[in-house]
Amino acid sequence: MPEETAVQRTITALFTSPLSLCEAAAALPRTAGLYAWWAAPSVLPSFPGPANLADPNRRLLYLGKATRLRSRVASNHLRRSGSSTLRRTLAGLLMPTEGYWTAWTDRVVLVPEDEERLSEWMRRHLALTWTEHADPLAVEGELISRLRPPLNVNGAERGVARDAVEQARRRYYCSAGPRPAE
Repeated sequence: MPEETAVQRTITALFTSPLSLCEAAAALPRTAGLYAWWAAPSVLPSFPGPANLADPNRRLLYLGKATRLRSRVASNHLRRSGSSTLRRTLAGLLMPTEGYWTAWTDRVVLVPEDEERLSEWMRRHLALTWTEHADPLAVEGELISRLRPPLNVNGAERGVARDAVEQARRRYYCSAGPRPAE
């Protein structure tokens, strides 16, 4: 179990006022760390997470780790569903209302125009905080266990939110149809 003060320092850093994704993309360091995705309660209202202490109008949706924060957020989470669990989850949750389409490459991905539409949805509705951490894996599990971000599955307790996230992920994967024969 990680040292309590290290976990508390990380929580304090993540619960600062979230930045827009445009501001975050310019400010994210190229170092290892943890990041938290935030949204207003009206965004995905059936997934309540803890309120941000510095901005109570935002609640935690997802928590992740990265060996390089800038590239993880800018290159994966804001561009490619094939390499972002958060994007696949959001796409699956939003498919009924946004009508996203997927296709097979070496994996299931959103079609290019829907990758762009999802990125735009994320820029409109989500905000980000982060903290540098030399060994983010050492604290990620403890943070998920304590904070219970509703879009995280690994380390999360069973319940309505986790079941809905798992269903959304299945919807995303099944939407592309059967895997093509190679």
